[in-house]
Order: sequence, then structure tokens, then C-alpha cells
Amino acid sequence: MQVAVVTFDGFNELDSFIASALINRCREDGLEAFITTPTPVVTSMSGVEVTGQRPMEFVTEAEVVLIGSGVRTRDVVADDHLVSRLRLDPSRQLIGAQCSGALVLARLGLLEGMPACTDRKSRPFVEARGVTVLDVPFHAEGNIATAGGCLASQYLATWVITRTLGEGAARDVLDYVAPVGENRETIDRALRAVHADAAALR
Repeated sequence: MQVAVVTFDGFNELDSFIASALINRCREDGLEAFITTPTPVVTSMSGVEVTGQRPMEFVTEAEVVLIGSGVRTRDVVADDHLVSRLRLDPSRQLIGAQCSGALVLARLGLLEGMPACTDRKSRPFVEARGVTVLDVPFHAEGNIATAGGCLASQYLATWVITRTLGEGAARDVLDYVAPVGENRETIDRALRAVHADAAALR
């Protein structure tokens, strides 16, 4: 199973790297994430240059697509050509968005009839597209999920792992990366955030 972590120019490192790093701890179980970019190299909001692992067209074959956030997301949604390259299908793919990535899902018409999560700065722009924004870090309905706040990327990754490999795999990953002495707290918090979606699978 392949995960496309869509990463645009001006991206937030925490959003793309935390999700991909957690998911890639499941490589031996057949789940692998790739930084997916519209150009060969993208530069983060802090000036870090990253070479993409997959081109944007990879989103059509990936089983999971996560849309990262960044300081130029409003430019992304205003770019018809770039948006046209995001050919997503929620009937066969898990699709998630981090912070301002919710703007992209809204632009694609994937948030119609459902609320979403985003960060505080992006909230008014998401709401301007007719989407109700929740005051929680994570929300999922069916195959679509959104997360709000940089560190909520761990919840998006937990959702992906739980949906593809099961809660046990998610617990193992979270247990490994948790701050020392905070393992149970970290695991419980992440699973609680995605509980409504995970519970539907049990």
C-alpha cells in the first residue's frame, strides 16, 4: 500500500515529515509513504529544500493521499492547472488533509456536506468556501479526514495506519515514537482523536 504525502512549495515541515515518518515505520507491513511534489524540488516555509520522491501524478495510483499544508496553499488552490493534477477518488482512496490542506480538499469538492479541521490561520479561508470548521484536532467521515494544528499530523498518520493495518499497528508505532514515560498517554490521546473512525472498523 502506497501513501502520497502531497507537498507543495512553501510547505510546513512538521506536517509532511511527521506523517510520512510515522507511516514509514510500517514498511515491513507493506505500508509506505512518499513525499509527492509538483516539481522535482520544493522549498519549505523555513527554506529547507527537498527533492520529491514521487511526481504529482503518483496520487492517482496511491491507495492513500495526504495533502500537506504550507504558506502558499491559497496560491495552490488558485492554480487551475495544479489542481487538475490532483485526480483523487474517495471511493477507492483514503484522503486526508493537514491544516491548510483542507483548502485543497474544499477546492476539489471533497468536503461538501461535511465539517473539517484546520489551523487557526487557515480557518477563515476554509470557512469562506462554505465549510464548517470544528474546534477539534481531527475529524473523519468515511474515507476523508482532516487534521488541524501541526502536531495533529500524528493523528492523521494514526488514522491511516489504523485504517490500513489495524489499531495494533498504530499502537506499536506510537509506542516507539512517544516521549519516554509518556507512552500510554501518547497512544491513548492519538487513538482517542481517531476513535470514532477506528471504532467503526471493529
